[in-house]
Amino acid sequence: MIKRTVAIENPGKLSVHLNQLQIKQEDRLVGQVPVEDIGVLVIDHPAVLYTHGCLTALLDNNTAVVFSGGNHHPSGLLLPLDSNNVQSERFRIQIEASAPLKKQLWKQTVQAKIRNQAQLLKIIGEEEGRLRDLARQVKSGDPENLEAQSARYYWKKLLGAEFKRERFGKPPNNLLNYGYMVLRAGVARALVSTGLLPTIGIHHCNRYNAYGLADDVMEPYRVFVDRAVHRINSEAEDCSELSKEIKKGLLEILACDVRFEDTASPLMVGLHRTTASLYRCFAGEEREIDYPGL
Repeated sequence: MIKRTVAIENPGKLSVHLNQLQIKQEDRLVGQVPVEDIGVLVIDHPAVLYTHGCLTALLDNNTAVVFSGGNHHPSGLLLPLDSNNVQSERFRIQIEASAPLKKQLWKQTVQAKIRNQAQLLKIIGEEEGRLRDLARQVKSGDPENLEAQSARYYWKKLLGAEFKRERFGKPPNNLLNYGYMVLRAGVARALVSTGLLPTIGIHHCNRYNAYGLADDVMEPYRVFVDRAVHRINSEAEDCSELSKEIKKGLLEILACDVRFEDTASPLMVGLHRTTASLYRCFAGEEREIDYPGL
């Protein structure tokens, strides 16, 4: 079943009754969603209250809960601790992965990301040949940082010569930030479901980053956010504010179709296919991570 992404953007109280997440405003029920249907819950207002039972029910159903700050950027992510019954064994296998294996997995990740960027440029009518060449040149561990070289070319073709990708940069950076927040939560949820630690990355290893592996795995998936932002930026008159309509379009990314070699599936389902293949690579059962394309 495709899980839903739910955003709470107004003051209210969240509680669970008969396995339904209930949303109340001034003691009036304004909405309810079956807890088992929720994959990601985004709480994006400082005046939202929630019960302890609400949060534990969400975690018991493997829901990722994202808490946003006043600037609508993520300030915290709540994930279940024991969503996989062989978790300790998989933690050990992940932690013991060799450096050469991690470098090979990062090479595959960078190649998949650049190929997807090239495909998106092709879709919008831009020249993508340079990116395809760069994808073929990536070496183990990407020592020449071809990921960054491709990004400089990609962003100018996708969003204009004046655009600069910065977290606190000019719009539509704000749209990208919000979309990546939703995507990151979905990736972290899939990793935990697979029994992997989202903290220990294959490339992102900053000691202050609690979601290094999530940041690794989401790289080839970023293009699905980029595609949505390109469309919104082309159609909207003003992207300086994250309107309800814009947020709705970005929250729907986890339900968009992604294509693997043998099938197409919703993105959230695809994330589980990717993270399961990543575990098999750690375990020595496979050699390649299963990433989708556009």
